[in-house]
Amino acid sequence: MRRVTPLLLTALCLLPLSTQAAHATGYRYWSFWDRTGTTWTYATQGPATAVPSDGDVQGFRFAVSEDSSDATKPRGTASFPKICADTPTEDGKKRVALVIDFGTPTDAPSGETPPALRTKCAVVPEDATTAEALASVAKPLRYDPNALLCAIAGYPEQGCGEQVATGEKGKKEASAKKETKNDSGPSVGLLAGAAAVAALGAAAARQARRRRSAQR
Repeated sequence: MRRVTPLLLTALCLLPLSTQAAHATGYRYWSFWDRTGTTWTYATQGPATAVPSDGDVQGFRFAVSEDSSDATKPRGTASFPKICADTPTEDGKKRVALVIDFGTPTDAPSGETPPALRTKCAVVPEDATTAEALASVAKPLRYDPNALLCAIAGYPEQGCGEQVATGEKGKKEASAKKETKNDSGPSVGLLAGAAAVAALGAAAARQARRRRSAQR
């Protein structure tokens, strides 16, 4: 019986791994966060229903994530005293510190450039929601028909929670994934896996020939 060499076994293992990486998916969207001390926590309510208190710090981050456990947190060292230092208190109103992180070029939709991270101190009525606080300092906001927050301060100009392909080489556009899927040829991941199998299989064959030559 012909033995399976370690190199060939490694090659066979690479094929399913490469195809799995090619099919990983995520979503491009604005995530919503609460900050306690120095820790960001994924919000348990949406900004339209959350009612922050005076002195709260809340954040928004635009990025590609698979789900809430994989979501990217806002950057920077946010603190209420720093963000609202120059904003005095007002009777009947509250101050809410907001961190708005537009993300990186890697996560940006095709043709768009993310603005720089900004912090704002919103002064709103005591019963105002986070969405109302955000609207007071970061217009224009854009929502989809299901009330999903799509854009803050006009960014991004298009799209809303669209699915995108992710992989080792970064984020890909959803349109690119669709084109690959509709192509009659094999997927990129399958080709990469097949190439790995061929290369390592050839190396295994050379090793076997050298062993036979040495035994003669």
